[in-house]
Amino acid sequence: MNNRLPAFWAVIPAAGVGARMAADRPKQYLQLGGRTILEHSLGCFLDHPSLKGLVVSLAVDDPYWPNLACAADPRIHRADGGSERSGSVLNALLHLNALGASDDDWVLVHDAARPNLSRDDLDKLLGELADDPVGGLLAVPARDTLKRVDKHGRVVETVDRSLIWQAYTPQMFRLGALHRALADSLVADALITDEASAMEWSGQAPRLIEGRSDNIKVTRPEDLEWLRLRWVNRSL
Repeated sequence: MNNRLPAFWAVIPAAGVGARMAADRPKQYLQLGGRTILEHSLGCFLDHPSLKGLVVSLAVDDPYWPNLACAADPRIHRADGGSERSGSVLNALLHLNALGASDDDWVLVHDAARPNLSRDDLDKLLGELADDPVGGLLAVPARDTLKRVDKHGRVVETVDRSLIWQAYTPQMFRLGALHRALADSLVADALITDEASAMEWSGQAPRLIEGRSDNIKVTRPEDLEWLRLRWVNRSL
């Protein structure tokens, strides 16, 4: 691990609506411990001394962002979100170029609804990948028995879980390489679910850095309830 952590830019794609939460607003604006989920997700980066700047990709008509205190932070820049995550990230990278970021700069992309990133995990990712030729991402080894099923929902086989990891964020890549991978994959209409899959599509092999399993993404109401209980316990 590199003891000298590299400077980096952060990108937060936050244009989604989070339909599975069935809430009255996008899930990143739901409350958690006195702040919105998005504010928590931004906080770990804004508190880091190696941060060069942060771009958040938002829906053009987002009415919630201007009401957050952090919206006035001069280190945070706003970009238009796309219809998919890849488009939001690509727009943010273009904005970083306009801010003077270079192709060799590290960029960390983090989910807007992943509010429990620890400083230790962020430092571990930065240190382990500082000199990596490709980059990588936080991930967690699969713990449960995994099944592959057919279209009828019947088990076809039990998958070797030692080969399976859950991809988390942040995902850390050089700006130029990630920009090219995302742009080319969009032109090719490739199936891209995260930044690592774009890099994989371009022929690269991102490195997995094991992180904490509680760095969860809020997807369903029970995820938010689980985190709320953790926040309550922290204050006891």
